[in-house]
Order: sequence, then structure tokens, then C-alpha cells
Amino acid sequence: MTIRVVLADDQALLRSAFRVLVDSEPDMEVVGEASDGAEAVTVTRDERADVVLMDIRMPGTDGLAATRMITADPGLAHVRVVMLTTFEVDEYVVQSLRAGASGFLGKGAEPEELLNAIRIAAGGEALLSPAATKGLIARFLARGDDEGPGGARSERLGALTGREREVLVQVAAGHSNDEIAERLEVSPLTVKTHVNRAMAKLGARDRAQLVVIAYESGLVRPRVD
Repeated sequence: MTIRVVLADDQALLRSAFRVLVDSEPDMEVVGEASDGAEAVTVTRDERADVVLMDIRMPGTDGLAATRMITADPGLAHVRVVMLTTFEVDEYVVQSLRAGASGFLGKGAEPEELLNAIRIAAGGEALLSPAATKGLIARFLARGDDEGPGGARSERLGALTGREREVLVQVAAGHSNDEIAERLEVSPLTVKTHVNRAMAKLGARDRAQLVVIAYESGLVRPRVD
């Protein structure tokens, strides 16, 4: 199955470079481009995209607002947004995750990293680098503010079973299903089942949202390195 990709960036040269890279892969294709957020939303809907590579800073409607529009549209529930940023340590990234993005990637990433990011996002996984998990997310999401839906969702933690909470903690630490299975001495399929049930109970789109909820609810505390 071919992954349908939309490129949203105000730099035409960067979009062209990404298009050549993506279209060179047999399992994905660029189905549309956009130079601002509003256009990105329209193209995503019209072209039935699976993954959107979204620049955070664009003129007019920026990537953050566009991500909110996409994730708020029931007709685009299957779409995964990967934010593109020049600087990884950026509060806009956290706002993007709160808005429903599946993760983010630096514009200076290697070609293979970009292609892998598209596949990971299309598969419903969270694209969160170790630096983000340990630093940025912990710093901004654990400040105790009232932004985003995390506060309301945290009340639903009571609906999780003990094992689901345990798995949620592991997901928030950035571990894969296989790694969690090894740590908890269960099968990867069992872990996947717990993750899916936790997402359903907490209203999370994907694993990235589970990470946000884990930090905002206080289930996971930030580590100070």
C-alpha cells in the first residue's frame, strides 16, 4: 500500500528536494504540495493524504493552526502530521503535539531519517526523538499550565487498568512495543493491545498523544539531567 504524502513548506526549493526523495521510494508518493497552512489543509483533504510533512513557521496560516484544523476534522482522522522544524528545542513543537501532531523532525535530518519518519507516522507510531522525550516535552508539558486537553484527559486515567498505566509509562519513556514487552515479560501483541485500549480510553490519536497525556497528567514526571 502506497503512503500518500503532502509537503507543506513555504520554501519551494525544500519542497522540491523532499519530493524527489519521497518519490524515489516504491512505497510512498507525494500527492500534493502547499506553501501555507490553509492550502495544506485543503490539499490534504482533496488528495486523501496519509501523512503531512508540515513546516511549523509559514506565512498566513502557520503549521500549528493547520495541524489543529486537520486533527479536528473527523474526515481526516487517519491523517498523521509530522512537524518540520529548524530547531528541535522549540515550544511550538509541544503545541503541535498538543494539537495532534504525531511527532516532529529537524529539517537537517538525513534522507533515511525523513523516509523512516514518514513510515513510522503512517504506521501510527509516535515520532519523538530521545532529545525531545527527555528534554523538551518534560520541560514544557510538566509546567502545570492549563493549555491543551491534557487536564481533562488526565481525569480518565482512572479508567485505565494497572497494566495499561504501566504500559503508558513505558510509552512515555519512548520505548517501542518490543522493548516494553521485554521489560514487562509479555508478548508484543499484548503490549499493542494495551496501547490501543489506552488510546481509546484517553481519546488519543496515536502514541505521541499518549506521551503528552502521561506528562500533563503527572503520571510521568520530568527528569532533570
